[in-house]
Amino acid sequence: MTGAGFEVGTDTLDPAAVAIASRTPGVRGVVPAGLDDVMAASVAARDALVASGTPVYGVTTGFGDRNISRVEPADAAALQAGLIRYHLAGTGPAAPDDVVRATLLIRANCLARGRSGIRPEVVRLLLDCLAADLLPVVPVRGSVGASGDLVPLCYVASMLVGEGTVRVHGVERPAAAALAGAGLRPVRLEPKEALALINGTAFLSAFAVHAYAEAADLCVAGAAATALAVEALRGNRDHFHPMTHANKPHPGQVHVAGVVRRLLDGSGFARGQREITELNGDGGSRLAHPIQDRYSVRCAPHVLGVLHDTLEWAGRWLAVEINASTDNPLFEPGTGEVHNGGNFYGGHVGMAMDSLKVAVASAGDLLDRQLALVVDEKYSNGLPAGLTGPAKGPQHGFKGVQIATSALVAEALQRSAPATVHSRSTEAHNQDKVSMATIAARDACAVTELVREATAAHLAALCQAIDLRGGPAALGEGTRAVYTFVRDRAGFLDRDRRLDHELAGLAAALRSGALTGVVAPFGAAEARVAGSA
Repeated sequence: MTGAGFEVGTDTLDPAAVAIASRTPGVRGVVPAGLDDVMAASVAARDALVASGTPVYGVTTGFGDRNISRVEPADAAALQAGLIRYHLAGTGPAAPDDVVRATLLIRANCLARGRSGIRPEVVRLLLDCLAADLLPVVPVRGSVGASGDLVPLCYVASMLVGEGTVRVHGVERPAAAALAGAGLRPVRLEPKEALALINGTAFLSAFAVHAYAEAADLCVAGAAATALAVEALRGNRDHFHPMTHANKPHPGQVHVAGVVRRLLDGSGFARGQREITELNGDGGSRLAHPIQDRYSVRCAPHVLGVLHDTLEWAGRWLAVEINASTDNPLFEPGTGEVHNGGNFYGGHVGMAMDSLKVAVASAGDLLDRQLALVVDEKYSNGLPAGLTGPAKGPQHGFKGVQIATSALVAEALQRSAPATVHSRSTEAHNQDKVSMATIAARDACAVTELVREATAAHLAALCQAIDLRGGPAALGEGTRAVYTFVRDRAGFLDRDRRLDHELAGLAAALRSGALTGVVAPFGAAEARVAGSA
């Protein structure tokens, strides 16, 4: 990314940076000098093959199982127009604006590499639409993740030829009028260009980069919540001792334990191993305090560490995907040869997203179990039932919040079932093994949203517990910063009141990455792993 915007076609697009930038209008992509010539060379290779009478898939042949049908060169452009129209069969709600922005940027990036037989002006129109925030209305359903995102990406191609509907600053308009209003002109697609636009993995990758970026922030939030939970429950800080984790050195486990340990530095609430031993040394048969905390606290590094390490390899896979030529066929500018293959197959992204959503849902389940301990007077080591405030009369505190959080986590766990195992044979058995990566990536986004909302509820409850313990003065240096972050958005519950608006604001702040910034001085910056900003 440069000061003027993202450089496209240079294999440098960053998954987390794309996700974060696409949350606001006006994302800019820049075609560096020299890539116009590379794209033009692949177009020249395409045209020479067509002129020679060589059959070229999707250019002078039909599509899919009809690839044995020859098409006259004079009809090649009409073939492309028909390809767009017959794929306009998507259903469901429109994709969020941030996903559509990421889709446009990723698709332009892949095409600008100059292997797709598409003209530079088509790529620039994609980028101009992105900069003007002209966003095609794209139904989320209809892709099996191979041959890429044919159905969703047809709505992108339709916009470029001046057809369909776009959103402009949230208002839907006919594409032709929206393009004219922005001073842009639709293109007339040449042979292969519609296929180049739709035969790729940009839509599924757009969902994936958002799920990835949010999951990285949730990993940090989970470590912060765990540290606060140790203090709220008067737990044993020794569970995070470096000796323990050095003897099972999964990188994520070691990392998360270190973050929790540093957040607890200076805490007057968390107990050390020696302190617990002294407290319990009364000579009686019953210990005054458990030597070990329950698994949802003690094993938090082992659970969140899985998420951290999943992010590491998922980020590398995503970086490869969004910087690749993912359509078919591909043209070699240097030799003029055409090569047929299957780079539109979203298998790596699908597997990454199936794994990521399991790891995120597991982290959400961990935090839900911590919350259950904090609100239950039988397990909270002296906190009032439901974390009720001091107001007189019947009060229920966080009872409703716990119910809602349990529902959120249950849905996240339900949505974490793998999609990639449900391959279908489609399109007359031409596409007889497909990735289902688009569904996997959409589910991963849904899971991160659910867990983010659950995490916000848990953080609010933990800060309530700290206030009931006497306030933040005895917190560790790091957890005090987390407490302030939460309290700036959700206040102390002195008596029962509605909490949905405060929790929504806190969840939105988590999505912004603001908590990651708060925790960064305590080692959490490393949670934004390879392939991230």
